[in-house]
Amino acid sequence: MTSTINTITSSPVFGIFITIFFFILATTIGKKLRSPLANPLLVTTLLIAGFMFIISMNYSQYMRGGVFIDMMIGPATALLGLNVYRKRKIIGDNFLPIIIGSIGGSICSIGSTYLLCTVLGIDNAILLSLLPKSVTTAIAIDLSSMLGGLKSITALSVIICGIFGAIINPFLVKILGIKNSVAIGVGMGTASHAIGTARALEMGEIEGAISSVSMCVAGIFTVFVLVLF
Repeated sequence: MTSTINTITSSPVFGIFITIFFFILATTIGKKLRSPLANPLLVTTLLIAGFMFIISMNYSQYMRGGVFIDMMIGPATALLGLNVYRKRKIIGDNFLPIIIGSIGGSICSIGSTYLLCTVLGIDNAILLSLLPKSVTTAIAIDLSSMLGGLKSITALSVIICGIFGAIINPFLVKILGIKNSVAIGVGMGTASHAIGTARALEMGEIEGAISSVSMCVAGIFTVFVLVLF
């Protein structure tokens, strides 16, 4: 019986299947609950982790199929450009505020991470792994590897940063009474990369488009700064 389970879980198809299945389930849960806490990516991650624990499936077995899902991160991020094209006039009219806001947010992210790690005496390898946390996964992992960081920690920090931002940012927008769509988009894209951008798209097309641009600007600026780090 154990041999049969290991054979099934070792198949690349199995990793792809459980990822798609639990994502559909998580999306359904999110639509029914209508709560920021029911973020599909967060729920999917928890469901997959719980399922893997129950059947004693290890990470390497999952990634035989999960790697194909991982390959789609880049193309999926590029698709956000369609909404940017549709809102190009608004983006052009607010180009300077978007650039300044994105760069300012990136400086805060890098600076606060460096300061906290220094104060807490965090190992340099961990520091280098955490510095790219506010840019999209495709950029962050390659950047972390180039700097000498740990890719697994970088991936985890990027996901946590994105999910946390997607959950918290809408609350902050409401509490602070922020009405400007451009400001909301810049904040979401700069702080929470692609996951935040997906949430911004739910808030409005303008927010989503601005968030996409801000995510790109933040990514380029972060690469430029950390390469010189």
